[in-house]
Amino acid sequence: MNICENATVQEFHIVAFSNSGNMTCIIFIGFLFIYLLAVVGNVLFASLVSAMPQLHTPMYFFLWNLSIVDVTYISAIFPNLLSITLASNKKISFPGCITQLYFFIFCVDEEILILTCMAYDRYVAICSPLYYPLVMSKKMCTIMAALSLLTSTLNSLMFTFLTYSLSFCPSSEINHFFCEIRALMSLSNSDTASREMVLFIEDICLVFCTFLFIMFSYFRIISSILKIRSLKGRFKTFSSCSSHLMSVTLFYGPILFLYMKSNSEHSPDEDKLISLDKLISLLYVAAVPMSNPFVYSLRNKEVLGAIRKIANIKWNRF
Repeated sequence: MNICENATVQEFHIVAFSNSGNMTCIIFIGFLFIYLLAVVGNVLFASLVSAMPQLHTPMYFFLWNLSIVDVTYISAIFPNLLSITLASNKKISFPGCITQLYFFIFCVDEEILILTCMAYDRYVAICSPLYYPLVMSKKMCTIMAALSLLTSTLNSLMFTFLTYSLSFCPSSEINHFFCEIRALMSLSNSDTASREMVLFIEDICLVFCTFLFIMFSYFRIISSILKIRSLKGRFKTFSSCSSHLMSVTLFYGPILFLYMKSNSEHSPDEDKLISLDKLISLLYVAAVPMSNPFVYSLRNKEVLGAIRKIANIKWNRF
């Protein structure tokens, strides 16, 4: 907890990544490339799913939602990161920081819940294929998506309010590349013990429990796959969920490392740990939104078939 006489703040200073002048342009171009690739890739993927009737299935319904979340997710952080990387002005207003925090928490929660819904979809499709049309009906998918949206909205509103009500010193430096909730709590001169406990409980309930559910689903899926006699049948069945498993690994790996570790841990190499946290945060903030549309398209025959169909239609018109 920081101590200061005048606990009012109008803006924060984001430290982001320390770099020399020669590296600034390279880092900016790299971040810009990641941002454009993520936005264009997800928008094209969402448009493809909307346009092609053969992709109107439960799995692609959740993938469409995932693409929209990924665009919102990276757009909440990267435009400001690009601005502070290129310009010498590292400031972000208090309302702007709180708004960024809201969208960050909302998108992380929504991503977690959508990945969990997709794990359940794959579990039903492989372990109970005869009941799949009944269980994963259009109505059920809509309810699952709506509940995910409602849960994410309420959870992000709660943590945004808890952070907004904190007091901060006039000059506060956020040692991160965006307004991350733990970084903000460390800057506050208020007592954050109760808020950190709520955050820890939320991590257990939302992150750890959903991860266990996904792992249990894949345990049952792998058990069902091993019962298939032919090697070709096993490979074909597993390939239908390999893309989702890859996304889960890329997303949950950094999340579990960063958010499930104890706040009481201190190290003499704290600066190195903070830099490591930033690099790992880039994995789920940038790498996941950028890679998702390619993971779910380049290795998927249905998506590739839809792309060929659109290409043939365009070609025949000429």
